[in-house]
This record gives sequence, C-alpha cells and structure tokens, in this order.
Amino acid sequence: MKKTLVTLLTAALVAILPLAATAAQDHDSHARKMDQETHTSVDYGDAHMNMVIIGEQSVDGVMAMAHLNDVRAATAEMKMKETHHMMLLFMDEASGEPIDTGTAAVKITDPSGKEGDAVRLVVMNGHFGADIELMGPGEYHFTIGTKLADGKKRQFDFDFRLK
Repeated sequence: MKKTLVTLLTAALVAILPLAATAAQDHDSHARKMDQETHTSVDYGDAHMNMVIIGEQSVDGVMAMAHLNDVRAATAEMKMKETHHMMLLFMDEASGEPIDTGTAAVKITDPSGKEGDAVRLVVMNGHFGADIELMGPGEYHFTIGTKLADGKKRQFDFDFRLK
C-alpha cells in the first residue's frame, strides 16, 4: 500500500508541474509565486528546475511528501534572502485524495542546532508552500505542524543535507 501511496503522490506532483508550466507561460513565460506577507507576485524565472524530494512520511492517515526547490539564483537577482521554496503535498491514505485545505507551518533547525520561528505554509496550486532561507551547507531538520481539513493536529519531520 505504501508503494501505491508514493506512486499516487508522485503522480500528483507530476500533474501539478504541467499546471505550473502553463501558469508560467500565461505570465510572461515565468514561474510566479505569491509573497506571503505583501501578497505581491514575485518572478522566479526557471528556478522550478532545481526541485528535490526530501522525504515522505505517514502520520495518522495522512501521507506527506516534502520537496525543496533551490531558488537562490532568482532570489539573489531580486536581493531577497530566501534560498529555497518548500513544498508539501498531503494525501488522505484511505481515499488517496489530495488534501489542500487547512493550515500548516514549518520550523527549521539549522546545522548548528538553532530552531527558527515557525513559517506559515500557504496553499498554492494544490500544495502547501513557503520560501525559506537555508544559511549554508549542513544538515537541516524541518518540523511541519498541521491542522488539515479533518481538524486533527499532526506533526511531520524531514531532514535534508545542503551541500
């Protein structure tokens, strides 16, 4: 069953990527994202090509798949401090349906062991996401707190080594 869920989550991601490409073509052939604080559009160009899956985890009937997209080149040009776009896809294990309602936030523990403040993850194109800053090489830990459509609180944990 776990392989089926992974396949379904991967298929959901594959389905979302063409939608993102279509949206990009509709907006001057560039990927766009919504800035969480000011609600203004930020143009990331072709930065979506640097995406990696950092893990998947199942908690209390919900499967989560976490991705990081390296957007350093695009954000540096705009003099922004964020280095990565974090995406989380959630899926109900019983039905196989994606979950894109509720709230989610991430706390990042950096390589020195310092935990940052919670960053709200916003629903965008079927996933929860936010731009985050990873200061330099090393092992990062991401703690994702959620209260999704069913109202249950869940916590997901992922690790990523930045080279």
